[in-house]
Amino acid sequence: MTSDEARKKVIFALDVNGVAEIDRYAGMLSGKVGMFKVGKELFTSCGPEAVKAVQRHGGQVFLDLKYHDIPNTVAKAMLEASRLGVQLANLHALGGGEMMETAASAVRKEFGDQRPRLLAVTILTSSTEETLRGVGIEHPVQEMVVRLAKLAKDSGMDGVVASPLEIELIRAVCGPDFLVVTPGVRPSFASVDDQKRIMTPAEAVGAGADYLVIGRPIAKADDPAAAADLIAAEIIAGCP
Repeated sequence: MTSDEARKKVIFALDVNGVAEIDRYAGMLSGKVGMFKVGKELFTSCGPEAVKAVQRHGGQVFLDLKYHDIPNTVAKAMLEASRLGVQLANLHALGGGEMMETAASAVRKEFGDQRPRLLAVTILTSSTEETLRGVGIEHPVQEMVVRLAKLAKDSGMDGVVASPLEIELIRAVCGPDFLVVTPGVRPSFASVDDQKRIMTPAEAVGAGADYLVIGRPIAKADDPAAAADLIAAEIIAGCP
């Protein structure tokens, strides 16, 4: 694997405050990572300007808003995400097949090939089986992840967001072309923080992850650009 291929697999979680911080990290890390994730906190505070700020630095965007609502509302939200020119956008698979199918059909109809790839969130990496039982889901985490991934594929989604520990199970059910984006990735030099189901970057890529979402190990580093380089080096070393 080349250095460029390794870098393109890394999505930096842009969990920052304000456009000035977006400019700082996007300027520093464009060319060091493949994409920038704009999540709920940043989008709530800055709105579409958060996406535009990344794009001004030549960066690509994963809009991580995890839509979960009635089908028509989610479809309209996905259309607006597509108009922003993002590369990835997501919703919650727990919203059901009709919600996912309505959104996927609407985006394909309006944007065709010039559309973002649509992802479904299976089970959050902070969740455990105790978490699921607390909301009335009695099935094991891995069983739920695979069930939701298959539902997402059958509903026209391009891929899922899932723990790296479930990648191989998802691949077995959904095939090699179904995108798998994995949070819960921590390089060897970083702390675990609040993620429960994790792997190193090399382990996750080796298991079949297409993209790795990594935030604090880069953002908290004394030199974020150097940390991004270290992560790429870890991927290359583990995945010849």
